[in-house]
Amino acid sequence: MIELSEMISELRQQLTTALADGEGETLRFELGAVEVEAAVAVTREAGADAKVRLWVVDAGANGRYAQEQTQRITVTLTPKVVPAAGGAARTALITGGEVDGER
Repeated sequence: MIELSEMISELRQQLTTALADGEGETLRFELGAVEVEAAVAVTREAGADAKVRLWVVDAGANGRYAQEQTQRITVTLTPKVVPAAGGAARTALITGGEVDGER
């Protein structure tokens, strides 16, 4: 399992790569809202600095958790490109080659 934050971080990296791949291309795509659906297991750590964590559960591991311990969540993200110089955020324009397993 991975933490939900790690999954979102990986998504950010993949979109950043696609953004860089699109530089200079004639045809580019505007990146709209990104909707991510995942099965998550919720855990709570004990102690003074206790945390609640959301772990993404893959389809094969989902059977290991009782139904009441897993939840399906949908997160909608609206990606923006923020220039390093602190200018105004803009909509991302991406393109790139097909990746194995991509639908």
